[in-house]
Amino acid sequence: MTWLSPAYPVGAYSYSHGLEWTVEAGTVRDAQTLGVWIEDMLVHGAGRTDVIFLAEAWRALAAGDTNALEAAAELAAAFTPSAERRLETLAQGTAFLAATLAAWPKPKLEALAADGREVAYPVAVGACAAAHGLPLIETAQAFAQAFAANLVSAGVRLIPLGQSDGLRVLAGLEPLIPRVVAAALATMLDDVGGSAIAADIASMRHETQYTRLFRS
Repeated sequence: MTWLSPAYPVGAYSYSHGLEWTVEAGTVRDAQTLGVWIEDMLVHGAGRTDVIFLAEAWRALAAGDTNALEAAAELAAAFTPSAERRLETLAQGTAFLAATLAAWPKPKLEALAADGREVAYPVAVGACAAAHGLPLIETAQAFAQAFAANLVSAGVRLIPLGQSDGLRVLAGLEPLIPRVVAAALATMLDDVGGSAIAADIASMRHETQYTRLFRS
């Protein structure tokens, strides 16, 4: 819970996952449309695929399979559809790994961070959780919950919404998160994929958005 709290120094508050453009374009404009957008991100977008990468990294490190961990890290980094989304996952993952190693060091994690290597966020979380013996299902659910909560927080600031509306959106998403996680954990790396095309386009358009609060 500490690792995935807003206070953990990964800079999650700096990223909107393309949401800032969708608000600018008027696609997301209130609590209802924000909830629908985040639901799509969980079911069809990075919410699902990141849990698959997290699980693959967790299983690989738990099994001591260095090749599988390397493959997961490489694919997770390559899977980002835009420059800003790549920055989002690699910057957060690298910061997460550095912070965790500083406070909870484990020798088996040091190779993942060797030579200043950048690591995708879900891979870093999955590997660290496995190294410390944290259970996969609970780790994946906490990660997906944090993903949704960060998007809600961005929506509250961008639309803007009141805090109560933001909490209602998050409450409405809570029943979905365990279902998304369960489906993702039953999916192998060869089957990873998504169809959140509007979100991918939004992240690309955000790169040239005139006024921006967020880095993605």
